[in-house]
Formats: sequence, C-alpha cells, structure tokens
Amino acid sequence: MPKKAKPAGNGKEEEPVPCKQVKVEAAGEPSPLNFDSPSVLFESLISPIKTETFFKEFWEKKPLLIQRNDPVLATYYRSLFRLSDLKSLCSRGIYYGRDINVCRCVSGKKKVFNKGGKVHFLQLRKDFDQKKATIQFHQPQRFKDELWRIQEKLECYFGSLVGSNVYLTPAGSQGLPPHYDDVEVFILQLEGEKHWRLYQPTVPLAREYSVEAENRIGKPAYEFMLKPGDLLYFPRGTIHQADTPPGLAHSTHLTISTYQSSSWGDFLLDTISGLVFDMAKADVEFRAGIPRQLLLVETTDVATRLSGFLRMLADRLEGTKELFSTDMKKDFALNRLPPYYVGDGAELSTPDGELPRLDSTVRLQFRDYVVLTVGPDQDPSDESQEKMVYVYHSLKNRRETHMMGNEEETESHGLRFPLSHLDALKQIWNSSAISVKDLKLTTDEEKQSLVLSLWTECLIQVI
Repeated sequence: MPKKAKPAGNGKEEEPVPCKQVKVEAAGEPSPLNFDSPSVLFESLISPIKTETFFKEFWEKKPLLIQRNDPVLATYYRSLFRLSDLKSLCSRGIYYGRDINVCRCVSGKKKVFNKGGKVHFLQLRKDFDQKKATIQFHQPQRFKDELWRIQEKLECYFGSLVGSNVYLTPAGSQGLPPHYDDVEVFILQLEGEKHWRLYQPTVPLAREYSVEAENRIGKPAYEFMLKPGDLLYFPRGTIHQADTPPGLAHSTHLTISTYQSSSWGDFLLDTISGLVFDMAKADVEFRAGIPRQLLLVETTDVATRLSGFLRMLADRLEGTKELFSTDMKKDFALNRLPPYYVGDGAELSTPDGELPRLDSTVRLQFRDYVVLTVGPDQDPSDESQEKMVYVYHSLKNRRETHMMGNEEETESHGLRFPLSHLDALKQIWNSSAISVKDLKLTTDEEKQSLVLSLWTECLIQVI
C-alpha cells in the first residue's frame, strides 16, 4: 500500500501529499518513460497522475508525492546517474565550482569543501566518505545522454529552460540547510533513501533563492522518505530540507527544475517596452518631455500622469494583434538544449533533401525547437528601428554549455526577415504542408528566397 506523508507535528491534520501506486511496466521495455512527444513524456513522468489533474490541483499550488513500488522504474532511475559514475566523469575534466560543489549542512549552515581547480576522484571520494560531504553535480545532462533526452523534451513541453542537479549524500548527513528556490522542482530518487521535510512557504512562488533559519519555519507540513523510483514535485517558494538517515546506504537524487523567471511579471517586463515604443511613435503625449528636474526632486503628480499613460497602454493593448517579446523568446532559443539525436547530429546542421523551388510543397520541421517573434531591428547600423520578424532555433546549440552561463555561446541561431514576411511565415508555421507559390508575398523571388533561407537552416523540408 502507498504510504501517506506524516501530518504536521503540531497535532493538526494537514492535507497529506497524495500518494499513488504505479503499475509495474512490462519487462524488456527500453524505457518506462514514453518519448513519443513532449506531452506524452511529461505524462509518463508523473504517471499515474493525469496531466490535467496535475496542473489543476498541484502546479504552483502544493506538493505532490508519488511513491512507487516499481522495480523497472527504480532500475531505470538508477541508470540516470550513480555514485559509481563519478570516477569516469572526473577523468573527462570537471572543475570545482563550475561542475561540482562539495558541501555539508553544519548547525544550519552550508559548509563548502571545494578545493578549487580540477576535481580528482580520490579526493572527492575521500570528502564523501570521511567528511560526510554531499556532492552536488551541476547540469549532468551535459554528460548523460538519457538526461539530455528527458530534459530537451521537457523544455519543449514547458516552453522554458529545464536544468538539473544531482545530489549524492552519504548516510547520516545533510547537504543543504532549509531553503526555498525560485524554480518549480521535480525530485527523482535514484539510489538509496532520503528523508524529506517540506514547510509552508513564507514567500509563495518566490522569485529568488533564500536560506531559511530553523527557528523561523516552524514544524514541517509534510515528512516522508523517498525511495528509488519515487517522484516528488513542489512549487517554487516551498521551504525544504533533506538528509540521508544513519545506517542506510548513500542517497542519490536528481533535481529537475524549470520556470525560472517565467512569471506574468517577467513577461510584462519583456513585452511592455515594445508596447511603449509603439505608443511613442504613434502618440505625441508619449514623446513630450518629462518635467524639469524630475530626476532631481520628487514631483507630486508623477503617479497620476503615469496612471494615465498606463491606461492608454491598456487601451492600445486591447487592439494589438502582434505583441512581441524582446528578450524572453530569444533567450530561450539561445540557451535551451538542442534536440536529442543518435549519431553525429549532421541532420541538424546540414540541409538534407531536395532544394525548395517555386513549384515545391514544403513543411516546417523541428517545430518544437523554433520560435517566431516580432521585434525591433537589432542591426546597430540601421537607425530606423523598424520592426523585423525573427526566427530563432536551437538546432545548433551546444549541449555542453547548457545552463552554464553561456560560457562560449554569444550569438543566437536564426534568421531575420522584413515585417512584410510575417504572414507568409505564419502560413508555414500553421500548415502541415504548403505550396511555395501560395505564400503571401508580393514576388516569386521573395517566396523562393524565404523558403531557401529556412531550408538552409534545416527548418523546412520539401515533401
């Protein structure tokens, strides 16, 4: 029988985190997860909870615990990352701080044992065994193919970056003090068992990471053990801490996180500048100068004036057909994982098949990895700042730099077109197949040039 999370220790009956029993998958399946599509993958990840139920009852609202007695899934989870993987990973050249943190929670504070420079396995194992330190491995999808496969599908599903960390904690130890995060969190227990305590948020849907003192958070609302094959979800802002109990084997768990800086507030900050830019071109009131010395002294009627401008923006927004994102779409395309592939990935960088012509029928490919947006001209030599259409994609992104601060990536991959090409691009985006000659462009030359540009980037194919 599935176990229920323990109620809060104050004697009150808290609503338990739902626990579900999952049927054992048939032996011999290559993976208990289903990779047919991003939505199917996510549904198989949270099975037996249905996606509709998850987003209605849990997403951004409360934790979900799925405790499973599934040997197939437990074996699969263990294959994602093991303590024994560290030796070979160290031989590939990994570094303290960038790739690995070695730490332990001591008296409610995080103590770091990083040595600096390149990580040597014998020293790492010594700190793990003797200092009871937790090994935090950053972004293992850079090295583990199956995590790449999972996370790039989840990025398609959420439309947001999906990062991960692995935590390896010896028995009788805890890696991190109580804290909350600014991301939605999915925990997959890979090896051993881990004791978790979750507390009510002090900052619901928090926008930043913060450590919380034990004397501020009260008693845990939920308390439970995770075993291999179990999954835990909790919203950003949920205060949590976890330890490996004495007398057990070490614990390895994977944290998959998403939706950082993906709130309505972030989207408003991203889009409002474009809306103000349009209004300033169309309305002389927005071009009028601010009062003299406004930046030096407080002026009493500023809030009233700004309220009026915001009402004008709201009216303009009601009639706006094209609301463009200045940075969020571009940043997502620039920083996300490339599609998972087997082989050298040549099909993602070199056009394949017949060259598109005026009499060709074409279709969009890699739809989940391409974004279409409208924004101001980013060419510094063009002072007109006219709107352009941008097509960004992740086909040429490097998995090795994913979620690592763009150490080497400086330019996004994609194309730029005049605004007059927007309708034609939408035709391609919204059709399963379309004839080149039917594209809504003035000349045949424009039609051929558009499809050739997309074909060169491997974004369309001739059928």
